[in-house]
Amino acid sequence: MADNPTLRQFLASRRAFLKKAGLLSGAGLILPPGAFARDYRRDNGNGHLPDIAGAEGDVRLPGLETGREPDRGRDRSPGRPIRIRGRVTTAGRGLGGVPVTDGLRIVETADDGGFELVTDDRHLFVYLSLPAGYRIPVNPTGTARFYRKIKPDGNGEMQVAFSLEKDPLDRTNHRFLMMADPQTENAYEVERFHNETVPDIRQLIRDLGDDRPLFGFGGGDLMFDNLELFPEYEKAVHKMELPFFQLIGNHDILFDVHSTEESYRVFQEYFGPTHYSFDAGEIHYVILNNIFWYSAGYVGYLDRDQLDWLQADLARIEPGRTVVVSMHIPAFSTQHLRLDGDQPSPRLSTANRDALYRILEPFKSHILSAHMHENDHVFEGGVHEHNHGTACGAWWTGPICFDGTPNGYGVYEVRGSELRWQYKATGFGHDHQMRLYKRGADPDAPGEFLANIWDWDPEWKVHWYENGERRGGMTRRTGRDPLAVQLFDGPDKPERRRWINPVPTYHLFYGPATENSGDIRVEAVNRFGKKFTAKLS
Repeated sequence: MADNPTLRQFLASRRAFLKKAGLLSGAGLILPPGAFARDYRRDNGNGHLPDIAGAEGDVRLPGLETGREPDRGRDRSPGRPIRIRGRVTTAGRGLGGVPVTDGLRIVETADDGGFELVTDDRHLFVYLSLPAGYRIPVNPTGTARFYRKIKPDGNGEMQVAFSLEKDPLDRTNHRFLMMADPQTENAYEVERFHNETVPDIRQLIRDLGDDRPLFGFGGGDLMFDNLELFPEYEKAVHKMELPFFQLIGNHDILFDVHSTEESYRVFQEYFGPTHYSFDAGEIHYVILNNIFWYSAGYVGYLDRDQLDWLQADLARIEPGRTVVVSMHIPAFSTQHLRLDGDQPSPRLSTANRDALYRILEPFKSHILSAHMHENDHVFEGGVHEHNHGTACGAWWTGPICFDGTPNGYGVYEVRGSELRWQYKATGFGHDHQMRLYKRGADPDAPGEFLANIWDWDPEWKVHWYENGERRGGMTRRTGRDPLAVQLFDGPDKPERRRWINPVPTYHLFYGPATENSGDIRVEAVNRFGKKFTAKLS
């Protein structure tokens, strides 16, 4: 692999940017004693298999096909009642109209900030839907803290207080980040995360200056099963100096447990509730947990309580407003179509997504997802879903994902009720949005050069030029990224995780070329009119 010219050029340009930006560090990583003392992975033969359609076989649970609640081995009877009384204040004064929830029931604070919520001991937290106009409260680590553990006294009563600080800035326009799948398992991967992703985000924040992001989403799979490394994720968030809201992923759970609820416990100890909402500017943000663990594996599924809570949460939101939903597993992935399959694997999509789509119908909705280790825009159920390339790429085996998308994260700009977005490749400048390949790089297209434009959606326009003269549009076809093939295709590749394979993508573009073609340049214009160019060298 070291002699591969395409990879060598890719890594050289990446290192040049890192060096210029001052992001390269020779500092070693010191992990706490016993960091690997406990293995949370259940050794059932599935622990390290990739989440690619067909890799682990089909999974069926009763009820998934009909949208009914599957049998989760859970007692649906009410738990022991707990009465929570509390108050939400700002600058010592009561704050009215703030939603307070236990994850199922929602009440709003009175004019004096007071509230009363009757819950039961099945629920772990009482928490706020943070209102717009207030700073995001944080833990000492920098992760968002909008919740309190439910700890009743002997009479089943609890008192709780929340204090919010007024934000002096108008956040009608703001930015946020979506960092999918850091997914570290060991010291090598943690060090790469700390020395590559974290400094890149810090540099982005410096570049944006006063227009810095307001918050970030940790898009799930913060770990790769080794949950004792959650403190390393927290250290990363602290270094980035940006409040982060966390999503739970299928590698962030316990496996040797008897119920899906139990599987979330370690994540909840660190980060609180697994579904919640908040407002920033004119946008209503919702985080959902679609990881359903059933002792022999997982599927993407939103349980009944969560859907009931979501419906109640959105009942407070005016129809037509922009709602951004974030969850780890996609609602719908197109990967099975690119692999000539009939149906998405239940591990790679949300089985009862139609119920989610119906709830979102009155709103202008976006879904932000992760999990697939590729970059894709999906338009289903009246919703634009953004499936993100990952911070770890293909599990830290190299600098790219399955589909050739560079390791990276999503950067979003909010203007009132409108969203704009751009994928940020780790170790590259903001305008690095495509990679070009010489004629014949795809053996199925020997007479064509190609471009991988990873953040493409149907509103983009792509043209090519030869010797400065515009030749026309490029043809989009499904194919495999040549660098991904070189890095991942074959029984001995990649060296670290040999189960990784390149995956066909929809965002490859082809243009005719001859052996005597002159200087070739590709111009791509996104849906917002921003132009990106790259030259074929």
